[in-house]
Amino acid sequence: MIYPEFTEHDYQLIEQEYSKLLASAQKRCASEKELEVVQKAFEFANEAHKNVRRRSGEPYILHPLAVAQIVVDNIGLGYKSISAALLHDVVEDTDYTVENLRQLFGDKIASLVDGLTKIKNVLDKEGGKSSDYAARSLQAENFKRILLTLNDDPRVVLIKLADRLHNCRTIEFMPEHKRDKILSETMFIFIPLAHRLGLYSVKGELENIWLRYKEPEAYKDIERRINRSVEGHKADIDTFVQPIEDKLREAGISYRIIKRVKTPYSVWHKMQVKGVSFEEVYDLFAIRIIFDPVPGTSERDQCFRIFSILTDLYRYIPERMRDWVRTPKNNGYEALHCTLIGNAGIKVEVQIRSKRMDDIAERGIAAHWRYKKDGYAGEGDNEMDRWLQSIKEILSNPDVNALELLDIIHTDLTSTEITVFTPKGEQRSIKKGATVLDFAYLIHTEIGNKAIAAKVNQKLVSLRYVVHAGDQIEIITAEEEKPKREWLDFLQTRRARTVVQDYFKSEDRQAAPPVKTKPKPQGPQSKSWLGKVFRRQAAAQQHKAPSEITHEENGKRYIIASCCNPIPGDAVVGITGTDGSITIHKKSCPVAEGLAATHGDRVVVVPKWSGDTPLLAFPVRITMQGIDRMGLVNDITRLLAEVMGVNMRRIDIAADEGIFKGFIDFYVNNTEVLEKVIRRLGAIDGIRNITRTDL
Repeated sequence: MIYPEFTEHDYQLIEQEYSKLLASAQKRCASEKELEVVQKAFEFANEAHKNVRRRSGEPYILHPLAVAQIVVDNIGLGYKSISAALLHDVVEDTDYTVENLRQLFGDKIASLVDGLTKIKNVLDKEGGKSSDYAARSLQAENFKRILLTLNDDPRVVLIKLADRLHNCRTIEFMPEHKRDKILSETMFIFIPLAHRLGLYSVKGELENIWLRYKEPEAYKDIERRINRSVEGHKADIDTFVQPIEDKLREAGISYRIIKRVKTPYSVWHKMQVKGVSFEEVYDLFAIRIIFDPVPGTSERDQCFRIFSILTDLYRYIPERMRDWVRTPKNNGYEALHCTLIGNAGIKVEVQIRSKRMDDIAERGIAAHWRYKKDGYAGEGDNEMDRWLQSIKEILSNPDVNALELLDIIHTDLTSTEITVFTPKGEQRSIKKGATVLDFAYLIHTEIGNKAIAAKVNQKLVSLRYVVHAGDQIEIITAEEEKPKREWLDFLQTRRARTVVQDYFKSEDRQAAPPVKTKPKPQGPQSKSWLGKVFRRQAAAQQHKAPSEITHEENGKRYIIASCCNPIPGDAVVGITGTDGSITIHKKSCPVAEGLAATHGDRVVVVPKWSGDTPLLAFPVRITMQGIDRMGLVNDITRLLAEVMGVNMRRIDIAADEGIFKGFIDFYVNNTEVLEKVIRRLGAIDGIRNITRTDL
């Protein structure tokens, strides 16, 4: 589509956004000279993108301006990063080269732009032609390049996250299949990456955009409920905060209080993971107390002083206490969390942070390095640097292809970690479920190789012992000890397994006679993340054959994914298989997310999924709970079978001390029928909460 040249309105819009950026950039620039570099970068980019428009029809330069604005406001980077954000698409989309930028803006800005320039082609290393396998792994190669820059200059990744955030903000203008691909990439890699780098505002906004398009009905419903709840409790929150403000002032503490409400995505995620209703999400409201620290007193002591003031006013829930100051999260996050019960009965989470802690919480890795540069190490260990070192080790492994690498990185980014301690009291973060042998390899390769046992909290344990949060671990070694193959049966962490596998690879190579080198398989036969997903899906389907429907207009075969069991009316996405069949997943299905993230060319829009399918029945599950009474199960089964004609597969309900909980599996034609069933069941006396859950 050919767009007309810019209008007066376009120029006014550009000027308006540029003025806004300059106002923000002035706060980050240390001198007038630095601000001049930003101005020069804008003028250059503005001319390079002149009369070019985005898919939305707006002037293209508004995109680099928006990315630069995110770099300043959400991430807090300086003038070189702001300039690189303004220039980040110049090399890709115009005739200018990185060398041109180097001559005009210097090495650092040019190298940042070079790192941000997207890969255009992935060529087969041997033949020089673009192979099928290489084309399908284009996204994985691009992610690999992004992650490689973490070691050279993390600012490249931060600007890339800003670029992804603005692209997601304007994703409505993309075709649906491309939208699904971009959002799947975002959930699979960029959201976990933002979390690991401590960029909570970027992460939160990306999550909400993902939910708005992947589960639109759920997003609208939760947003409506949040707004209604906020309106209903506004006076209660104000009443809750007022005494806190009075007491903090009396104590001479310099502070500010920010009121916060849980995001739609975080509510939805909690409902999914915990299997609870909206009404059971108790930490909907939170306040953040940010104080100016007093020199000479530890920030942790000052946090607990404020906590003491709060608990003089309100009761707190001990099991909801979180001391992230003593043991910071692995992305550097520090704060003291507690949940208080207000006089009106509402539960409010309170986050207590110093100004420095808040800066790191809001701007993550950028603030982390700024304080590190200024010589402030914080009150906990530096987990961020340890994680970056582990990423460097992953990327340096020559035996791992891009798709396997992406799977490893995704697992690393999303794994839950716990905090344990060395004999000297130094804290370490390790994957939940790890063994003491994993811990040994975390400390040092040679300690792992020579480990024979361990002491956990002064008690002797075997190398298989699974560590728990707070454990103090001492590894016992023997000089003559060496790795054993059976260790691979229980090692849990990627680093430990890789070290042991490499040890035996080296040993096997030395022991084996020369053999003829086999050609490396190409194409779909290569070991890849995709293959692992389909193997897992195939294994799940051995116990239950997938439903199949044939669309009469084009004769294509559609398979209902057994991993998420979508039904007509759900927001769905299609993934094309190697045989041409299309597997239908919920848009929010993790399996579909992984496939779309790594093989975006296989994402298709499913035709007429929401249309009439009266002869087809789809399995669903609803979970219920409430007050038990005589005849309750009879009322439920009679309504479903006799009144509504629902075909039930399984019913599992149990009661304990007057409270019942359970689930029912049954068949429906579409979401309209399901919603009707839920409404009718909800009217039965005693039933308090009903939610649709995964089979």
